[in-house]
Amino acid sequence: MKDPRYTKLAQVLTRFSTNLKKGDNVLIDGQGVPQEMVIELVREARKCGAVPFVQTSEARITRELAVGATEKQLKTFAQLELARMKKMQAFIALRGSDNIFEQSDVPADRQKLINKIMRPVQNWRVQKTKWVILRWPNPSMAQQATYSTEAFEDFFFRVCTLDYARMIPGMKALKALMDKTDKVHLKGPTVDLRFSIKDIPAIPCGGEFNIPDGEVFTAPVKNSVEGEIQYNAPSVYQGTSFDNVSFKFKKGKIVDATASNTKRLNEILDSDKGARYVGEFAIGFNPHVLEPMRDILFDEKIAGSFHFTPGQAYEVADNGNRSQVHWDLVSIQRKEYGGGEIYFDGKLIRKDGLFVPKSLHKLNPKYLLGGKK
Repeated sequence: MKDPRYTKLAQVLTRFSTNLKKGDNVLIDGQGVPQEMVIELVREARKCGAVPFVQTSEARITRELAVGATEKQLKTFAQLELARMKKMQAFIALRGSDNIFEQSDVPADRQKLINKIMRPVQNWRVQKTKWVILRWPNPSMAQQATYSTEAFEDFFFRVCTLDYARMIPGMKALKALMDKTDKVHLKGPTVDLRFSIKDIPAIPCGGEFNIPDGEVFTAPVKNSVEGEIQYNAPSVYQGTSFDNVSFKFKKGKIVDATASNTKRLNEILDSDKGARYVGEFAIGFNPHVLEPMRDILFDEKIAGSFHFTPGQAYEVADNGNRSQVHWDLVSIQRKEYGGGEIYFDGKLIRKDGLFVPKSLHKLNPKYLLGGKK
């Protein structure tokens, strides 16, 4: 039977997130996703006048290819993928997996090679197409989030079909404030960081690139970061689970790093010279996403959170850092997580997860969920 939630989500992805126009070529990339959802995306893309192209895959097959991949094979694959991506005006990816640790036994050197060779494809997609990426709900994902399967599906579709247009006024105000800010100070029980964001653009994200969404990001001036942080949200990166990731910064560089898997953490940070510098600083405010679930597309949007990302900077908010790593690590500052503050040029901007200036009240949960500011 046709699920009306599939249709509604497909409409959000094609009409709002990627804003498909007549004649747009759109690549629909489905991994571990029901055929019915892919079909709805094809139908909605056609209704917009776009031309849909589809590829599907499964996580176990992707893992097997990665384990035995050769440099020659990867270069050929990257050439083919880049040639196809250059024909696309839009990209919609839905990713589902029964096992989030499927890539955990891909050798570190192989993963590094894959990231390096495939980076031009990713850069083209991010910089040259209208794109959106989201995870697909399944029992495994529900288990991660400690929900029942049915409750998680309800949560997923509620978050992903949020009225993202309601975020626009608050995001514009936050962008304007960040664009004129020099010094940032992040404070909390496990964080004391100071850095500059001077002259680096702030980019609002309200459903155009990721679903779920709800953040404004920029980047720190590369050598300006000083202080320490222990992130209080768990993370999965390159198939490995991490808890209590802690960094100490000097002149922008991570000079000390520990976690539940310190050895693997430092292997990732030693991938290249840029991996020990930060390429993104972002403030999250999705009112439906409250608890970490080891899925970065959700966790980085948690209301009252920020993420501070080792590795590659985005060209639209560029601090010059280049790396094959881009690892969004999240810290939550709501009261139940110990609280915390964000200061811009000495002025308190957010306290215990709630924005303080009146101009930013429209990013607080009460307003975004339909209440008055």
